[in-house]
Amino acid sequence: MRISSRRKAIAFFLTFGVCLAAVAFAVGSGWIILNWREGIKVFLGIIFFGAITTGLVLNTIFLVREIRRNEQHDSFINAVTHELKTPIASIRLYLETLQRRDVAEAQRREFYQLMLVDTERLMATVEQVLKAGALAQKKAKSQRIPIDFDAVVRECVELARVRHHLGAENIDYQNQSPAAQTAQVLADPEDLHTAVTNLLDNAVKYSPDGIRIAVELDAPDDAHVVLRVRDRGVGIAQNELKRIFKRFYRVRQRGRARVKGTGLGLFIVRAIARNHGGRVFAESEGAGKGTTVTLELPRPSPRELPPEPRLESAKPTESSHPKRTA
Repeated sequence: MRISSRRKAIAFFLTFGVCLAAVAFAVGSGWIILNWREGIKVFLGIIFFGAITTGLVLNTIFLVREIRRNEQHDSFINAVTHELKTPIASIRLYLETLQRRDVAEAQRREFYQLMLVDTERLMATVEQVLKAGALAQKKAKSQRIPIDFDAVVRECVELARVRHHLGAENIDYQNQSPAAQTAQVLADPEDLHTAVTNLLDNAVKYSPDGIRIAVELDAPDDAHVVLRVRDRGVGIAQNELKRIFKRFYRVRQRGRARVKGTGLGLFIVRAIARNHGGRVFAESEGAGKGTTVTLELPRPSPRELPPEPRLESAKPTESSHPKRTA
């Protein structure tokens, strides 16, 4: 209901702005035609007319953007509230049960495990919001070191399988460049883990009818390392392929419940990619045909890598050559 009212407001302001611009154009054109012989008045009229039209157009664009931004903010607040309220309510229920009833030891341990899972979900939501805020403020670059991208991806894939209770057949990982040096990047370890984890979580969330995710790492040339995460989920319309990397934006699905999340995952991935001199983009053939998200990072040049340690030859010492005594 709220979304439809906002769309009506956008349509109203857009129509109102277009009508004002048309009226201004008609009045200005008529005034210029009536006074075309008086040069200075015509010149000033053209300037005045152009300023009014430009102001109306800019004002309409600003209003529409503000309405959309407020809509995204409301959606983000609702999503974060849900992501925080649900695990808190679950933890409270388990604690009340443990407080009021005598629970068997096995069930007590199960409750503890479920509460730990809910706590991890809370921490993940808070950390994601804090990470998005830090990246949006464009803080100073973090310390970057040479990292084996293949090892990072393997670790994130295993964590995704454990977190979402998946088997090896649900997430298939292939390294097209088995040599460790070809998959090496110069990056912040925490940021790189965050980016890969968000890509995998996003693919899992948008695969409601069965999780089949293909993860591929490749080094197509001497300058780039490419990570592709391909799912067979809901897919994305062509006009939304670039919008999904905006903050708070979430893919609209007809006839489906809204996917849980804050709408910050892919925004964080894009910010991390840009901070490391890379890029991220999505490809999809349309709704219901899956999505491929590609993360491309630059490979470090030889001068950016630390020098390999040199093995010094052992020098003879007095202990190794004892003196002979007569």
